[in-house]
Amino acid sequence: MKILIAPDKFKGSLSAREVAENVAKGFLDVLPDAKIDIVPVADGGEGTAEVICDALDGAWMKCKARDPLGREIEARYAWIENRKLAVMEMSEAAGMRRLAETELDPLRASTFGVGEMMLDAAKRGAQEIIIGLGGSATNDGGFGMARALGFRFFDDREELRGPTSDLLKLTRIDRPKDLSLPKIIAAVDVKNPLLGANGATRVFGPQKGATEDRLEMLERSLTKLADVVAGDLKVDFRDQPGAGAAGGLGFGLMSFCSAVIQPGFDVVAEAIGLESKMKDVDLVITGEGSLDRQTLEGKAPAGVAKLARKLGKRIFAIVGRASEDQQAGAIFDRVYELGGSIPQAPELLRERARELAADHIAT
Repeated sequence: MKILIAPDKFKGSLSAREVAENVAKGFLDVLPDAKIDIVPVADGGEGTAEVICDALDGAWMKCKARDPLGREIEARYAWIENRKLAVMEMSEAAGMRRLAETELDPLRASTFGVGEMMLDAAKRGAQEIIIGLGGSATNDGGFGMARALGFRFFDDREELRGPTSDLLKLTRIDRPKDLSLPKIIAAVDVKNPLLGANGATRVFGPQKGATEDRLEMLERSLTKLADVVAGDLKVDFRDQPGAGAAGGLGFGLMSFCSAVIQPGFDVVAEAIGLESKMKDVDLVITGEGSLDRQTLEGKAPAGVAKLARKLGKRIFAIVGRASEDQQAGAIFDRVYELGGSIPQAPELLRERARELAADHIAT
């Protein structure tokens, strides 16, 4: 029997590989002769660079960058030498994980460090950059990133250098004359536009510390940015699905870097050759920390399930917890829920895998 184990991370608990390894151990306890292929996956959020780096035998590059509040940090990104491919996560420089809870402030937080990482990869000779958009502390529409790349923003009197609310005064954007960037793929796990009730600010701003009055200011700031970009750069991506990802960084990457936005799972699946690895297996196991409606709207386990269904494979999910959304049953043959607490996750994963294996024997 051939088994493919392709889970996402259990956020705040285990990496995707750790999840897969524990599931494999449990399965082998019951079916010791099973042939198991571990292929961790991601969907553009945190863990994306690690998954691709691991699958393609990449190396980690380090560079100086700034965190969301402008402090110098050492950031890292994956480098695949034979493809001249850089894989990075915007959260490495501009993520909530870089800040203490008391420091969250989307009016001040900037994507400047993301631009610094991109420049480092370009100087290294990258022919393509994949950027995972997830876990952001920012809501600047790529304003900071663009400044790091050499774009200049002005009001009627002077150059604007932040905070994000400075965009309310924006009247002109100047392009850098000598900027040369490789092909850029923005990997996203959401479809939100830049503006409006479903946009970057209204949907994601509150979890980044934005109060109601600041939400209004941020929305107006991004609206002004989109208007001036349309006038000066002659592009308008505000309504593009994914433009609102990472506080509008999706919009910024398309507007300033000619980036292409793609579903994060599709980007990862292609990079690691997931379909070819799935073709000759008997069943597929995936999972993540929380299975809910968001999962069904494009997260990694749903992507694995869709591919498994396409290839006629049985597909099971082992998850930390599952909502009562009945749609889950439409994409998985069965969902196994851990229950218990985070410290127990490794053993619970092995238990559920043993249960899954026993059920498979019974059927």
